[in-house]
Amino acid sequence: MADWPEGYSRHVFDSLDSTLAEAARMLPTLQGAAWLLAYEQTAARGRRGRAWSTPRGNFAGTLIMQRTGSPADAALRSFVASLALREAFVATTGQAEAFALKWPNDVLLNGGKVAGILLETQGNHLVIGIGVNLAHAPIAAQVEQGAVTPVSVLGETGVAVAAEDFLDALAAAYARLETQFTTYGFAPIRAAWLSHAARIGEVVTARTMRDETVGVFEDVDADGNLILNTPKGRVAITAADVYF
Repeated sequence: MADWPEGYSRHVFDSLDSTLAEAARMLPTLQGAAWLLAYEQTAARGRRGRAWSTPRGNFAGTLIMQRTGSPADAALRSFVASLALREAFVATTGQAEAFALKWPNDVLLNGGKVAGILLETQGNHLVIGIGVNLAHAPIAAQVEQGAVTPVSVLGETGVAVAAEDFLDALAAAYARLETQFTTYGFAPIRAAWLSHAARIGEVVTARTMRDETVGVFEDVDADGNLILNTPKGRVAITAADVYF
């Protein structure tokens, strides 16, 4: 823990219902930013309330921090977290070329989903939940049809990474990138994210609960929107699930 970032407290639990739920319970007495880690989650959830499997050996973490700036600025922290995750993966596995970033909140390993991010606002705080398949990946039946196949770090790289070691790498990377974001804005984060983006220049499908848009993934704009080039022209997607 020699490189643990200043200004972030650290809380490690053997088992929780979810680190997001524990974050909500801690908020009334919390001072400053904090990282929570649970070796096991019994009632975890992902985006849109989907179940997220977190057996022992995987990483279940949440970052709690004061919400500053506009709601749009808060949403851009998903890109900060994505980049920090990728740095943590590279630091713990040494396999930089294997990892890519999938808009808006996932990290891919050899094309399979290895990590996901969930952002929530709770009062004056931003809560960032992060799940990583370090040792185990959900079976195909546990994910929705058409979704990216889940994979694990151990299964794809043969490297066994302990949850607390991953937290050390992730917290250090996030703190550095958060400072960059608050100092220089979204532009350098956006450029770095795009340099590791999955399927840029290829046809993807952006799907919401109501409709879907198919087009070539061209860019992410200054507001974090996905830019698709479609037969009807360029379209900015604010929020959606992306399918390849």
